[in-house]
Formats: sequence, structure tokens, C-alpha cells
Amino acid sequence: MKASGALLLTIGLILMAAFAIAEQQQDRGPEQMILEGGAPGDVPFPHRLHQKSANDRCEVCHDLFPQKRGSIQQMIADGKLRSKEIMNKHCVKCHREMKREGKVTGPTSCTQCHSED
Repeated sequence: MKASGALLLTIGLILMAAFAIAEQQQDRGPEQMILEGGAPGDVPFPHRLHQKSANDRCEVCHDLFPQKRGSIQQMIADGKLRSKEIMNKHCVKCHREMKREGKVTGPTSCTQCHSED
């Protein structure tokens, strides 16, 4: 009886882990995005590269805005975010920290990201 209980517990744990992994992998978002960048132009955004850099910890970037298309623009329109707040609190700050640590990083100035195409 004890062996069958241990077997059921093991199977249950394996199933829970499989469901957790499947759920995490389902909501990864697109590999590449184009973020609305206002007057300076849109910003091509390598989403998967950022996920990899953040070790798939979505909250690193998504602590200020939800994982939903258009959420940043909506929050700015609703007065819940200031223009450039995400860029200043996350993007440039993180890139500069990585640069100081000698790591390969992304752009650290506005014109390196925004394209006026």
C-alpha cells in the first residue's frame, strides 16, 4: 500500500511540474515586437532576447505594466504612467547597469532605439 501511495504522489508531482512548465511556455509573447515610440519613431524590440537576459522572470520588466498589447499606451492615456517612464526606469537603467558590469547590452540612448521610418 505504501508503494502505491508513493507512486501516486510521484505521478502527481510530475503532472504538476508538467502543467507549470506548459503554462509558462504558453504565454511567452512574440519573439520580436514593435513598440509605439511616439514622435521619435517606433522601437523594434527583441522580446525573446530580453526574456533570456531576465532568465524568464517577466516581473523584471512587467512590474509597471501588464503583459497585454497596448497596455503602456493605455496606462499613459489613463495617467497611470508618465511618458518615457518605462524607458527611464527599465530600459536605459538596465542597459547602463549591464554596461558598467562589462556585459553585452543594448542601446543606452533614445536615438539608438527609435526609428523614424
